[in-house]
Amino acid sequence: MKTNQLVMAVAVAAALAGCAGLGGRERLVKAPPRCVETAVQIYFQPGSHELTDEGRTVLAQAASETAGCEIERVVVMGLADAEGAPAANLELSKRRAQTVTAALAAVKLPAAEFRLAAAGEQGAVTAAGAEPLRRRVDVILQMRPPK
Repeated sequence: MKTNQLVMAVAVAAALAGCAGLGGRERLVKAPPRCVETAVQIYFQPGSHELTDEGRTVLAQAASETAGCEIERVVVMGLADAEGAPAANLELSKRRAQTVTAALAAVKLPAAEFRLAAAGEQGAVTAAGAEPLRRRVDVILQMRPPK
């Protein structure tokens, strides 16, 4: 038992000595980059433009991560899958983009230039015939550190 404790103590001491030679904690643990372009995706139920609880959470988190940053532009792209008529899918993707834009304002995203777009079902079916998940809005937050 004492041998195991001695071996453990030596191992811990060696590990600590090795860490000290690396230049300290700041070289091992780095804060994530702040105020860089960030993209989030907000998913919707089929045929719906209502924000889900998960979507609200994602938007609130994205907005909180912009604290202290200068927001240059917010790009909001509404998408839809290929179910239904193309005109209805385009309208649905527009409503989704509008819903997300309003939700971003509600979570107090700093003022920025907003660019809204809607693609409808365009690109929903690939050449191979696959239908990727497209019931979403893509949000790109373009930001930089404050001046």
